[in-house]
Amino acid sequence: MYSKKICSLLATQYSNEMLKKERQAYILHQVSLHNSVLSADLSSSINVSEDTIRRDLNELAESGKVIKVHGGALSKSFNSFYLRSDVYNVDSKKVIAEKAVSLIQDGMFVLTGGGTTVIEMARLLPENLKATFLTGSIPAAYEYAQHPNIDVIFIGDKISKKSQIAIGGEAITKIKHIKADLCFLGINAIDRDHGITDNDWDIAQLKNAMIESSAKTVVMSISEKLNSHQRIRVCGVDDIDMLITELDPTDKILDPFRINSLTIL
Repeated sequence: MYSKKICSLLATQYSNEMLKKERQAYILHQVSLHNSVLSADLSSSINVSEDTIRRDLNELAESGKVIKVHGGALSKSFNSFYLRSDVYNVDSKKVIAEKAVSLIQDGMFVLTGGGTTVIEMARLLPENLKATFLTGSIPAAYEYAQHPNIDVIFIGDKISKKSQIAIGGEAITKIKHIKADLCFLGINAIDRDHGITDNDWDIAQLKNAMIESSAKTVVMSISEKLNSHQRIRVCGVDDIDMLITELDPTDKILDPFRINSLTIL
């Protein structure tokens, strides 16, 4: 029979193990939802030390569940040209992609970022569509290049290993010389007060330039990202023209975004 002291130690160990499982499950969800996470943000939201978060991320990386990078972690979907089985909430993203494709017409110049929802859109483009797609995203450019009637312009510069997209001053300068008909953006977070936000400075500046260089900007977001925000502001909600989610446009979750300047699809 165990002594009270041993029982207490066993109970504490079991409790700590359960807490770690719950903590790591939360981390995995945040990585899947936002594609990348910062250790400092996780530490603040879970209320544990950054050393604890680093240990969790190391364990998750060693088990092949995330990609560990300096200061945080990435979703595995950014490690390669991913299959649909790698994509978080892929069914919702396919619904969003179908809505987005309906907006594209022959002859358009379409500027896009990267991300899993953009890739789903690229894979659904009709074969007879004749348009020009401009992007700095390596995975997106690859998908557009498979299309028989689409011209692809790659906006090059330094490649961010984190997001597999061209970043930096040269990329932004090239974007400023474009006047696109439509800009499609995947995002990390959006809410009415903070607007569109991100946790990567370079990506935020790139997205801002894309918005300014387009006649209309279409934001694509699964509903889980609504009413959330991150550290770096990209733009206000009133700076975009359309918001596409997987939800019915009349869903009450979308009520905070019903402003005159914004169409909800």
